[in-house]
Amino acid sequence: MWLEILLASVLGFVIYWFVSKDKEETLPLEDGWWGPGVRPTAGEDKSIRPFKVETSDEEINDLHQRIDRVRLTPPLEDSRFHYGFNSNYLKKIISYWRNEFDWRKQVEILNKYPHFKTKIEGLDIHFIHVKPPNLPSGQTPKPLLMVHGWPGSFYEFYKIIPLLTDPKNHGLSDEHVFEVICPSIPGYGFSEASSKKGFNSVATARIFYKLMLRLGFQKFYIQGGDWGALICTNIAQLVPSHIKGLHLNMALILRNFYTLTLPLGRCFGGLFGYTERDMELIYPFKKIFFSLLRESGYMHIQSTKPDTVGRSLEMDRGGGCALNDSPVGLAAYILEKFSTWTNSEFRDLEDGGLERKFSLDDLLTGIMLYWTTGTITSSQRFYKENLAQVNKHETLKVYVPTGFAAFPCELIHSPEKWVKTKYPKLISYSYMPRGGHFAAFEEPELLAQDIRKFVGLQERQ
Repeated sequence: MWLEILLASVLGFVIYWFVSKDKEETLPLEDGWWGPGVRPTAGEDKSIRPFKVETSDEEINDLHQRIDRVRLTPPLEDSRFHYGFNSNYLKKIISYWRNEFDWRKQVEILNKYPHFKTKIEGLDIHFIHVKPPNLPSGQTPKPLLMVHGWPGSFYEFYKIIPLLTDPKNHGLSDEHVFEVICPSIPGYGFSEASSKKGFNSVATARIFYKLMLRLGFQKFYIQGGDWGALICTNIAQLVPSHIKGLHLNMALILRNFYTLTLPLGRCFGGLFGYTERDMELIYPFKKIFFSLLRESGYMHIQSTKPDTVGRSLEMDRGGGCALNDSPVGLAAYILEKFSTWTNSEFRDLEDGGLERKFSLDDLLTGIMLYWTTGTITSSQRFYKENLAQVNKHETLKVYVPTGFAAFPCELIHSPEKWVKTKYPKLISYSYMPRGGHFAAFEEPELLAQDIRKFVGLQERQ
Protein backbone atom coordinates (compact mmCIF):
# COMPACT_ATOMS: atom_id res chain seq x y z
CA MET A 1 0.00 0.00 0.00
CA TRP A 2 2.74 2.48 1.01
CA LEU A 3 4.77 1.53 -2.03
CA GLU A 4 1.83 2.35 -4.28
CA ILE A 5 1.38 5.72 -2.55
CA LEU A 6 5.09 6.49 -2.98
CA LEU A 7 4.99 5.53 -6.66
CA ALA A 8 1.89 7.65 -7.19
CA SER A 9 3.55 10.66 -5.49
CA VAL A 10 6.72 10.36 -7.58
CA LEU A 11 4.66 9.93 -10.73
CA GLY A 12 2.57 12.96 -9.83
CA PHE A 13 5.71 15.08 -9.40
CA VAL A 14 7.10 13.92 -12.75
CA ILE A 15 3.80 14.74 -14.44
CA TYR A 16 3.73 18.20 -12.85
CA TRP A 17 7.29 18.87 -13.97
CA PHE A 18 6.50 17.71 -17.49
CA VAL A 19 3.28 19.63 -18.03
CA SER A 20 4.63 22.83 -16.48
CA LYS A 21 7.28 23.14 -19.21
CA ASP A 22 5.02 24.73 -21.78
CA LYS A 23 6.76 26.13 -24.83
CA GLU A 24 4.69 27.35 -27.72
CA GLU A 25 6.82 25.75 -30.42
CA THR A 26 5.65 25.20 -33.97
CA LEU A 27 6.70 22.84 -36.72
CA PRO A 28 8.80 24.43 -39.48
CA LEU A 29 6.75 25.18 -42.58
CA GLU A 30 8.99 23.69 -45.24
CA ASP A 31 8.32 22.68 -48.83
CA GLY A 32 8.38 19.47 -50.83
CA TRP A 33 8.08 17.76 -54.17
CA TRP A 34 6.37 14.38 -54.23
CA GLY A 35 5.65 13.94 -57.92
CA PRO A 36 7.66 11.67 -60.22
CA GLY A 37 11.19 12.66 -61.19
CA VAL A 38 12.91 15.94 -60.53
CA ARG A 39 10.94 19.04 -59.62
CA PRO A 40 10.43 21.09 -62.80
CA THR A 41 11.88 24.56 -62.95
CA ALA A 42 8.61 26.03 -64.20
CA GLY A 43 6.17 27.26 -61.55
CA GLU A 44 3.44 24.91 -60.38
CA ASP A 45 0.06 25.08 -62.08
CA LYS A 46 -2.22 26.42 -59.35
CA SER A 47 -5.46 26.10 -61.26
CA ILE A 48 -8.42 24.34 -59.65
CA ARG A 49 -10.11 21.94 -62.06
CA PRO A 50 -13.60 20.44 -61.79
CA PHE A 51 -13.57 16.66 -61.42
CA LYS A 52 -16.27 14.05 -61.84
CA VAL A 53 -16.37 10.46 -60.64
CA GLU A 54 -16.96 8.12 -63.58
CA THR A 55 -17.24 4.43 -64.31
CA SER A 56 -17.57 2.18 -67.35
CA ASP A 57 -18.93 -1.18 -68.46
CA GLU A 58 -15.35 -2.42 -68.65
CA GLU A 59 -14.65 -1.50 -65.03
CA ILE A 60 -17.84 -3.15 -63.77
CA ASN A 61 -17.40 -6.28 -65.89
CA ASP A 62 -13.83 -6.71 -64.66
CA LEU A 63 -15.05 -6.45 -61.07
CA HIS A 64 -17.77 -9.05 -61.65
CA GLN A 65 -15.35 -11.48 -63.30
CA ARG A 66 -12.96 -11.23 -60.37
CA ILE A 67 -15.77 -11.72 -57.86
CA ASP A 68 -16.92 -14.80 -59.78
CA ARG A 69 -13.45 -16.36 -59.42
CA VAL A 70 -13.28 -15.99 -55.64
CA ARG A 71 -12.12 -18.91 -53.46
CA LEU A 72 -13.23 -18.89 -49.84
CA THR A 73 -12.02 -20.93 -46.90
CA PRO A 74 -14.84 -22.18 -44.64
CA PRO A 75 -14.75 -20.64 -41.15
CA LEU A 76 -14.25 -22.64 -38.00
CA GLU A 77 -17.46 -23.60 -36.24
CA ASP A 78 -18.77 -20.88 -33.93
CA SER A 79 -15.79 -18.64 -34.71
CA ARG A 80 -17.92 -15.60 -35.58
CA PHE A 81 -15.49 -12.65 -36.11
CA HIS A 82 -12.84 -13.83 -33.64
CA TYR A 83 -10.57 -15.12 -36.42
CA GLY A 84 -11.19 -12.16 -38.71
CA PHE A 85 -13.91 -11.74 -41.29
CA ASN A 86 -16.35 -14.67 -41.20
CA SER A 87 -16.50 -16.16 -44.71
CA ASN A 88 -20.10 -17.35 -44.27
CA TYR A 89 -21.22 -13.74 -43.91
CA LEU A 90 -18.78 -12.72 -46.63
CA LYS A 91 -20.81 -14.89 -49.03
CA LYS A 92 -23.81 -12.64 -48.43
CA ILE A 93 -21.77 -9.52 -49.14
CA ILE A 94 -20.31 -11.08 -52.29
CA SER A 95 -23.77 -12.02 -53.54
CA TYR A 96 -25.11 -8.52 -52.90
CA TRP A 97 -22.06 -6.89 -54.47
CA ARG A 98 -22.26 -9.07 -57.56
CA ASN A 99 -26.03 -9.11 -58.13
CA GLU A 100 -27.65 -6.09 -56.45
CA PHE A 101 -25.11 -3.35 -55.77
CA ASP A 102 -25.49 -0.58 -58.35
CA TRP A 103 -22.13 1.16 -58.76
CA ARG A 104 -23.50 3.54 -61.39
CA LYS A 105 -26.12 4.75 -58.92
CA GLN A 106 -23.47 5.20 -56.24
CA VAL A 107 -21.33 7.19 -58.67
CA GLU A 108 -24.28 9.56 -59.10
CA ILE A 109 -24.49 9.89 -55.31
CA LEU A 110 -20.76 10.60 -55.12
CA ASN A 111 -21.20 13.36 -57.71
CA LYS A 112 -23.97 15.13 -55.79
CA TYR A 113 -21.28 17.31 -54.22
CA PRO A 114 -18.82 19.32 -56.35
CA HIS A 115 -15.44 17.61 -56.85
CA PHE A 116 -12.19 19.31 -57.79
CA LYS A 117 -8.49 18.64 -58.30
CA THR A 118 -5.47 20.88 -58.03
CA LYS A 119 -1.71 20.32 -58.19
CA ILE A 120 0.23 20.87 -54.95
CA GLU A 121 3.88 19.87 -54.43
CA GLY A 122 3.74 17.70 -57.54
CA LEU A 123 0.59 15.79 -56.62
CA ASP A 124 -2.95 16.00 -57.97
CA ILE A 125 -5.03 16.66 -54.86
CA HIS A 126 -8.71 15.70 -54.95
CA PHE A 127 -11.31 17.37 -52.74
CA ILE A 128 -15.00 18.10 -52.48
CA HIS A 129 -16.06 21.67 -51.68
CA VAL A 130 -19.61 22.17 -50.44
CA LYS A 131 -21.01 25.67 -49.95
CA PRO A 132 -24.20 26.45 -48.01
CA PRO A 133 -27.28 26.29 -50.28
CA ASN A 134 -29.30 28.65 -48.05
CA LEU A 135 -27.05 31.10 -46.26
CA PRO A 136 -28.95 33.45 -43.88
CA SER A 137 -28.82 37.10 -44.83
CA GLY A 138 -25.77 38.92 -43.54
CA GLN A 139 -24.06 35.74 -42.41
CA THR A 140 -20.67 34.45 -43.59
CA PRO A 141 -20.11 30.69 -43.67
CA LYS A 142 -17.37 29.26 -41.49
CA PRO A 143 -14.76 27.36 -43.54
CA LEU A 144 -14.24 23.84 -42.19
CA LEU A 145 -11.62 21.38 -43.42
CA MET A 146 -12.57 17.76 -42.60
CA VAL A 147 -9.97 15.01 -43.02
CA HIS A 148 -10.62 11.25 -43.16
CA GLY A 149 -8.41 8.34 -42.11
CA TRP A 150 -7.74 4.69 -43.01
CA PRO A 151 -9.55 2.67 -44.24
CA GLY A 152 -11.93 5.52 -44.90
CA SER A 153 -12.41 8.22 -47.50
CA PHE A 154 -14.05 11.57 -48.14
CA TYR A 155 -17.32 9.62 -48.54
CA GLU A 156 -17.48 9.20 -44.75
CA PHE A 157 -18.57 12.85 -44.53
CA TYR A 158 -21.48 12.70 -46.98
CA LYS A 159 -24.14 12.43 -44.26
CA ILE A 160 -22.68 15.04 -41.93
CA ILE A 161 -22.12 17.68 -44.64
CA PRO A 162 -25.80 18.73 -44.95
CA LEU A 163 -26.04 19.08 -41.16
CA LEU A 164 -23.17 21.58 -41.30
CA THR A 165 -23.88 23.42 -44.56
CA ASP A 166 -27.69 23.48 -44.39
CA PRO A 167 -28.56 23.07 -40.69
CA LYS A 168 -31.95 24.79 -40.72
CA ASN A 169 -33.38 22.30 -43.22
CA HIS A 170 -32.20 19.48 -40.94
CA GLY A 171 -33.79 20.69 -37.72
CA LEU A 172 -30.77 22.58 -36.41
CA SER A 173 -30.13 26.22 -35.64
CA ASP A 174 -28.57 28.28 -38.43
CA GLU A 175 -26.42 30.20 -35.96
CA HIS A 176 -23.39 28.33 -37.31
CA VAL A 177 -23.32 27.54 -41.03
CA PHE A 178 -20.24 25.96 -42.54
CA GLU A 179 -18.53 25.76 -45.90
CA VAL A 180 -17.01 22.27 -45.94
CA ILE A 181 -13.87 21.10 -47.73
CA CYS A 182 -13.06 17.37 -47.64
CA PRO A 183 -9.81 16.41 -49.39
CA SER A 184 -8.55 12.91 -50.08
CA ILE A 185 -5.22 12.14 -48.42
CA PRO A 186 -2.58 11.68 -51.17
CA GLY A 187 -2.48 7.99 -52.06
CA TYR A 188 -6.13 7.54 -51.09
CA GLY A 189 -8.96 7.48 -53.60
CA PHE A 190 -8.67 10.19 -56.23
CA SER A 191 -5.64 12.00 -54.75
CA GLU A 192 -2.38 11.09 -56.45
CA ALA A 193 0.07 9.02 -54.44
CA SER A 194 3.57 10.20 -53.65
CA SER A 195 6.32 8.87 -55.94
CA LYS A 196 8.91 9.33 -53.22
CA LYS A 197 9.65 7.94 -49.77
CA GLY A 198 8.96 10.01 -46.68
CA PHE A 199 5.49 11.34 -47.44
CA ASN A 200 4.00 11.58 -43.95
CA SER A 201 1.28 13.38 -42.00
CA VAL A 202 3.25 16.63 -41.76
CA ALA A 203 3.70 16.77 -45.55
CA THR A 204 -0.03 16.07 -45.91
CA ALA A 205 -0.84 18.81 -43.40
CA ARG A 206 1.26 21.32 -45.32
CA ILE A 207 -0.43 20.39 -48.61
CA PHE A 208 -3.90 20.75 -47.09
CA TYR A 209 -2.92 24.12 -45.62
CA LYS A 210 -1.80 25.23 -49.07
CA LEU A 211 -5.09 23.95 -50.47
CA MET A 212 -7.06 26.13 -48.05
CA LEU A 213 -4.95 29.16 -48.95
CA ARG A 214 -5.52 28.43 -52.63
CA LEU A 215 -9.27 28.40 -51.98
CA GLY A 216 -8.98 31.84 -50.39
CA PHE A 217 -9.20 30.90 -46.69
CA GLN A 218 -6.68 32.59 -44.41
CA LYS A 219 -8.33 31.34 -41.21
CA PHE A 220 -10.44 28.22 -40.88
CA TYR A 221 -11.62 25.40 -38.65
CA ILE A 222 -10.28 21.85 -38.96
CA GLN A 223 -11.75 18.49 -37.91
CA GLY A 224 -10.62 14.88 -38.06
CA GLY A 225 -10.38 11.39 -36.61
CA ASP A 226 -7.85 8.60 -37.20
CA TRP A 227 -5.14 9.91 -39.59
CA GLY A 228 -7.34 12.98 -40.01
CA ALA A 229 -6.84 13.77 -36.31
CA LEU A 230 -3.05 13.63 -36.72
CA ILE A 231 -3.05 15.62 -39.96
CA CYS A 232 -5.25 18.32 -38.44
CA THR A 233 -3.06 18.38 -35.33
CA ASN A 234 -0.03 18.87 -37.59
CA ILE A 235 -1.75 21.75 -39.41
CA ALA A 236 -2.31 23.41 -36.03
CA GLN A 237 1.36 22.82 -35.17
CA LEU A 238 2.52 24.27 -38.49
CA VAL A 239 0.32 27.37 -38.78
CA PRO A 240 -1.54 28.00 -35.49
CA SER A 241 -2.32 31.60 -36.42
CA HIS A 242 -4.39 30.38 -39.38
CA ILE A 243 -6.51 27.94 -37.34
CA LYS A 244 -9.67 29.27 -35.70
CA GLY A 245 -10.28 25.98 -33.94
CA LEU A 246 -9.43 22.26 -34.00
CA HIS A 247 -12.06 19.57 -33.37
CA LEU A 248 -11.08 15.92 -32.96
CA ASN A 249 -12.83 12.63 -32.36
CA MET A 250 -9.58 10.78 -31.74
CA ALA A 251 -6.32 11.79 -30.09
CA LEU A 252 -2.96 10.17 -30.82
CA ILE A 253 -1.26 11.00 -27.52
CA LEU A 254 1.86 8.87 -27.75
CA ARG A 255 4.22 10.65 -25.36
CA ASN A 256 2.21 11.51 -22.29
CA PHE A 257 3.18 10.81 -18.71
CA TYR A 258 -0.47 10.35 -17.81
CA THR A 259 -0.42 7.03 -19.67
CA LEU A 260 2.03 5.82 -17.00
CA THR A 261 -0.74 6.19 -14.44
CA LEU A 262 -2.80 3.39 -15.98
CA PRO A 263 -1.50 0.64 -13.64
CA LEU A 264 -2.36 2.79 -10.59
CA GLY A 265 -5.46 4.45 -11.99
CA ARG A 266 -7.80 1.73 -10.79
CA CYS A 267 -6.93 2.59 -7.17
CA PHE A 268 -6.03 6.27 -7.51
CA GLY A 269 -8.15 7.43 -10.44
CA GLY A 270 -9.32 10.57 -8.65
CA LEU A 271 -5.73 11.56 -7.89
CA PHE A 272 -4.95 11.52 -11.60
CA GLY A 273 -8.09 13.37 -12.61
CA TYR A 274 -10.03 10.39 -14.00
CA THR A 275 -13.80 10.72 -13.84
CA GLU A 276 -16.17 7.85 -13.15
CA ARG A 277 -16.90 7.68 -16.89
CA ASP A 278 -13.16 7.51 -17.65
CA MET A 279 -12.84 4.60 -15.26
CA GLU A 280 -15.71 2.78 -16.97
CA LEU A 281 -14.11 3.23 -20.38
CA ILE A 282 -10.52 2.39 -19.40
CA TYR A 283 -10.88 -0.47 -16.94
CA PRO A 284 -10.41 -3.34 -16.58
CA PHE A 285 -7.25 -2.31 -18.42
CA LYS A 286 -6.39 -5.95 -19.12
CA LYS A 287 -9.48 -6.18 -21.32
CA ILE A 288 -8.60 -2.96 -23.18
CA PHE A 289 -4.97 -4.01 -23.57
CA PHE A 290 -5.79 -7.36 -25.15
CA SER A 291 -8.42 -5.71 -27.35
CA LEU A 292 -5.74 -3.34 -28.67
CA LEU A 293 -3.42 -6.28 -29.33
CA ARG A 294 -6.14 -8.05 -31.32
CA GLU A 295 -6.86 -4.97 -33.39
CA SER A 296 -3.31 -3.82 -34.15
CA GLY A 297 -1.85 -6.66 -36.23
CA TYR A 298 -2.65 -4.81 -39.45
CA MET A 299 -0.66 -1.82 -38.16
CA HIS A 300 2.53 -3.83 -37.77
CA ILE A 301 2.25 -5.17 -41.32
CA GLN A 302 1.44 -1.79 -42.86
CA SER A 303 4.13 0.08 -40.93
CA THR A 304 6.84 -2.40 -41.98
CA LYS A 305 6.03 -4.01 -45.36
CA PRO A 306 2.87 -2.43 -46.79
CA ASP A 307 3.65 -3.33 -50.40
CA THR A 308 3.66 -7.06 -49.68
CA VAL A 309 0.05 -7.23 -48.54
CA GLY A 310 -1.09 -4.52 -50.92
CA ARG A 311 0.40 -5.72 -54.19
CA SER A 312 -0.81 -8.60 -56.32
CA LEU A 313 0.80 -11.88 -55.31
CA GLU A 314 0.54 -14.73 -57.77
CA MET A 315 -0.10 -18.05 -56.07
CA ASP A 316 -0.21 -21.68 -57.10
CA ARG A 317 -3.17 -22.73 -59.26
CA GLY A 318 -4.00 -19.09 -60.04
CA GLY A 319 -6.12 -18.75 -56.91
CA GLY A 320 -5.71 -16.09 -54.25
CA CYS A 321 -4.18 -12.70 -54.71
CA ALA A 322 -3.36 -9.81 -52.41
CA LEU A 323 -5.56 -6.80 -51.85
CA ASN A 324 -4.93 -4.78 -55.00
CA ASP A 325 -5.80 -7.75 -57.21
CA SER A 326 -8.70 -9.32 -55.32
CA PRO A 327 -11.84 -7.24 -54.69
CA VAL A 328 -13.20 -9.82 -52.25
CA GLY A 329 -9.92 -9.90 -50.32
CA LEU A 330 -9.93 -6.11 -50.23
CA ALA A 331 -13.52 -6.02 -48.97
CA ALA A 332 -12.86 -8.56 -46.21
CA TYR A 333 -9.70 -6.76 -45.10
CA ILE A 334 -11.36 -3.34 -44.88
CA LEU A 335 -14.85 -4.30 -43.71
CA GLU A 336 -13.47 -6.26 -40.78
CA LYS A 337 -12.28 -2.88 -39.45
CA PHE A 338 -15.74 -1.39 -39.87
CA SER A 339 -17.01 -4.22 -37.68
CA THR A 340 -14.68 -4.32 -34.68
CA TRP A 341 -13.64 -0.65 -34.75
CA THR A 342 -17.28 0.36 -34.58
CA ASN A 343 -17.82 -1.85 -31.54
CA SER A 344 -15.32 -4.41 -30.24
CA GLU A 345 -18.19 -6.62 -29.06
CA PHE A 346 -19.31 -7.06 -32.68
CA ARG A 347 -16.64 -9.77 -33.00
CA ASP A 348 -19.08 -11.98 -31.03
CA LEU A 349 -21.65 -11.80 -33.85
CA GLU A 350 -21.87 -14.04 -36.93
CA ASP A 351 -22.28 -10.99 -39.19
CA GLY A 352 -19.84 -8.75 -37.32
CA GLY A 353 -22.66 -6.29 -36.63
CA LEU A 354 -21.89 -4.45 -39.87
CA GLU A 355 -25.49 -3.80 -40.87
CA ARG A 356 -26.42 -2.55 -37.42
CA LYS A 357 -24.70 0.74 -38.17
CA PHE A 358 -24.14 0.87 -41.93
CA SER A 359 -25.87 -0.08 -45.15
CA LEU A 360 -24.16 -2.46 -47.56
CA ASP A 361 -24.39 0.24 -50.24
CA ASP A 362 -22.43 2.67 -48.07
CA LEU A 363 -19.84 0.07 -47.09
CA LEU A 364 -19.30 -1.16 -50.63
CA THR A 365 -19.05 2.39 -51.95
CA GLY A 366 -16.10 2.89 -49.60
CA ILE A 367 -14.56 -0.35 -50.89
CA MET A 368 -15.07 0.73 -54.50
CA LEU A 369 -13.18 3.98 -53.87
CA TYR A 370 -10.12 1.88 -53.03
CA TRP A 371 -10.76 -0.75 -55.69
CA THR A 372 -11.42 1.45 -58.73
CA THR A 373 -8.49 3.76 -57.96
CA GLY A 374 -6.08 0.95 -57.02
CA THR A 375 -4.95 2.84 -53.94
CA ILE A 376 -4.93 0.24 -51.17
CA THR A 377 -1.12 -0.15 -51.33
CA SER A 378 -0.40 3.58 -51.37
CA SER A 379 -2.85 4.12 -48.50
CA GLN A 380 -1.06 1.47 -46.44
CA ARG A 381 2.33 3.08 -47.07
CA PHE A 382 1.13 6.01 -44.97
CA TYR A 383 1.62 3.78 -41.92
CA LYS A 384 5.26 3.08 -42.71
CA GLU A 385 6.01 6.73 -43.40
CA ASN A 386 4.47 7.82 -40.08
CA LEU A 387 5.19 4.98 -37.66
CA ALA A 388 8.62 3.73 -38.68
CA GLN A 389 10.46 6.67 -37.12
CA VAL A 390 10.32 9.20 -34.29
CA ASN A 391 8.67 12.46 -35.33
CA LYS A 392 9.13 15.89 -33.75
CA HIS A 393 5.41 16.63 -33.77
CA GLU A 394 4.84 13.88 -31.19
CA THR A 395 6.46 16.01 -28.47
CA LEU A 396 4.93 19.37 -29.47
CA LYS A 397 1.78 20.69 -27.85
CA VAL A 398 -1.01 22.33 -29.80
CA TYR A 399 -1.86 25.90 -28.89
CA VAL A 400 -5.10 26.48 -30.74
CA PRO A 401 -8.63 26.25 -29.27
CA THR A 402 -9.57 22.57 -29.30
CA GLY A 403 -12.72 20.52 -28.96
CA PHE A 404 -12.81 16.77 -28.38
CA ALA A 405 -15.60 14.24 -28.79
CA ALA A 406 -14.93 11.03 -26.83
CA PHE A 407 -16.94 8.26 -28.48
CA PRO A 408 -17.31 5.30 -26.09
CA CYS A 409 -16.40 2.56 -28.57
CA GLU A 410 -13.24 4.22 -29.86
CA LEU A 411 -10.21 1.90 -29.94
CA ILE A 412 -8.82 3.51 -26.80
CA HIS A 413 -10.43 6.11 -24.59
CA SER A 414 -8.56 9.41 -24.05
CA PRO A 415 -9.55 11.07 -20.76
CA GLU A 416 -9.78 14.85 -20.66
CA LYS A 417 -6.58 15.03 -18.59
CA TRP A 418 -4.68 13.19 -21.32
CA VAL A 419 -6.06 15.36 -24.09
CA LYS A 420 -5.30 18.57 -22.22
CA THR A 421 -1.60 17.70 -21.88
CA LYS A 422 -1.28 17.71 -25.70
CA TYR A 423 -3.93 20.37 -26.34
CA PRO A 424 -3.66 22.92 -23.47
CA LYS A 425 -6.35 25.16 -24.99
CA LEU A 426 -9.00 22.43 -24.80
CA ILE A 427 -12.28 24.32 -24.36
CA SER A 428 -14.76 21.53 -25.07
CA TYR A 429 -14.64 17.86 -24.06
CA SER A 430 -17.72 15.69 -24.57
CA TYR A 431 -18.51 12.13 -23.53
CA MET A 432 -20.58 10.97 -26.48
CA PRO A 433 -23.54 8.68 -25.72
CA ARG A 434 -22.71 6.11 -28.38
CA GLY A 435 -20.48 5.50 -31.39
CA GLY A 436 -17.05 4.22 -32.32
CA HIS A 437 -14.08 4.92 -34.55
CA PHE A 438 -15.89 6.03 -37.73
CA ALA A 439 -17.82 8.83 -36.03
CA ALA A 440 -18.86 10.93 -39.05
CA PHE A 441 -19.96 7.82 -40.94
CA GLU A 442 -21.69 6.13 -38.02
CA GLU A 443 -23.13 9.00 -35.93
CA PRO A 444 -23.21 12.11 -38.15
CA GLU A 445 -25.86 13.87 -36.05
CA LEU A 446 -23.92 13.46 -32.80
CA LEU A 447 -20.65 14.59 -34.35
CA ALA A 448 -22.28 17.59 -36.06
CA GLN A 449 -23.85 18.68 -32.77
CA ASP A 450 -20.51 18.50 -30.99
CA ILE A 451 -18.71 20.44 -33.73
CA ARG A 452 -21.39 23.13 -33.51
CA LYS A 453 -21.13 23.17 -29.71
CA PHE A 454 -17.35 23.63 -29.87
CA VAL A 455 -17.52 26.37 -32.50
CA GLY A 456 -20.17 28.16 -30.45
CA LEU A 457 -17.90 28.17 -27.40
CA GLN A 458 -14.95 29.33 -29.46
CA GLU A 459 -16.86 32.13 -31.19
CA ARG A 460 -18.11 33.45 -27.84
CA GLN A 461 -14.61 33.64 -26.35
